[in-house]
Amino acid sequence: MNEAIVIPALDPTPAMLKQIRDLFQMDFQHIVIVDDGSSPDKEPLFDKALDMGCIVLHHEKNLGKGQSLKDGIRRASMLWGLPVITADTDGQHLPIDIYRVAREMEAYPDALVLGARDFSKDNVPFKSQAGNRITSKVFRLATGKSCSDTQTGLRGIPLSLIPLALSEDGSRYEYEMNFLMDAVQIAPLRMLPIETVYENGNAGSHFRPMADSIRIYARPIRFALSSLAGAACDYTIFALALFLLARMTSLEQAERVILATVSARLVSGAVNFELNRRWSFKSKNGAAGDLGRYLLLFFSQMAISAVGTAGLSYLLPAIGAKVIVDVTLFFLSYYIQKNWVFKKKAARKVKPRFTVEP
Repeated sequence: MNEAIVIPALDPTPAMLKQIRDLFQMDFQHIVIVDDGSSPDKEPLFDKALDMGCIVLHHEKNLGKGQSLKDGIRRASMLWGLPVITADTDGQHLPIDIYRVAREMEAYPDALVLGARDFSKDNVPFKSQAGNRITSKVFRLATGKSCSDTQTGLRGIPLSLIPLALSEDGSRYEYEMNFLMDAVQIAPLRMLPIETVYENGNAGSHFRPMADSIRIYARPIRFALSSLAGAACDYTIFALALFLLARMTSLEQAERVILATVSARLVSGAVNFELNRRWSFKSKNGAAGDLGRYLLLFFSQMAISAVGTAGLSYLLPAIGAKVIVDVTLFFLSYYIQKNWVFKKKAARKVKPRFTVEP
């Protein structure tokens, strides 16, 4: 097979060795196992994986699944320069499904291929059903694209996405969501149905529902918090300006609302730009380019907000009209800022340093 396989492992069971053995029998010759700080008693398993022909990397302490994936993909890319399939060791990814992902990648070499589970089945734990349902909705809001299994660890990464995989933010479970949201803006997405396996209620998973869910939703959460900070500034100035302008009897209602909206937007926009650039999206692009794109979006939003709020103010109180318009613009703004204003630049391609004979 012409794909490398990267498997992050934290305290795996002997089933990992059977998975590896089956993959070698299916003609996968390039396998990287990343020991992410497993307990000492698991060392014999990794030694056997090494004896079987795998490349085995060790983290002295647990660095997270995201860091393990990046380290494994980096080593595979430097050794072989092949497309990469990532898979888990908790029993959810059958060797036959990994093989099917490889065949799908060969048919669609430019696509990101995801092994998609069926969450409607009775054997799926409730927390997995609920978690995937939420992340799928967040994913659609953030990217405008549909993905039935955002949390799958079985992913076929084409060569065109390897630089992104190596430069993506995050070191734990958030890494996979960050990568997926960025990757679908660059490459087509293909969903391949796979067997839905949850052994012992998914007891082998190291996912922590509360802490790791916060990590997964980190970008939207940071954007929401920065937007709240900007909104607090915006509404304070809007209300103050509206109060002062109300004393000017020569102005019509719509004119007062438009002037108040513009004044508030100018101040809150500067606050929002800095927060989103430095914190929400952690942009590494040039400040001038980010600012130029942001200003174009900013003035477009300001015009829409002013006109929309003015129009609705004939039907609703001005503050209420502004809330409706701005909530709508919030979701639109997140999508545009993530995918255009602060869009991550393509990373340099990683070339193999040397080759290793299978």
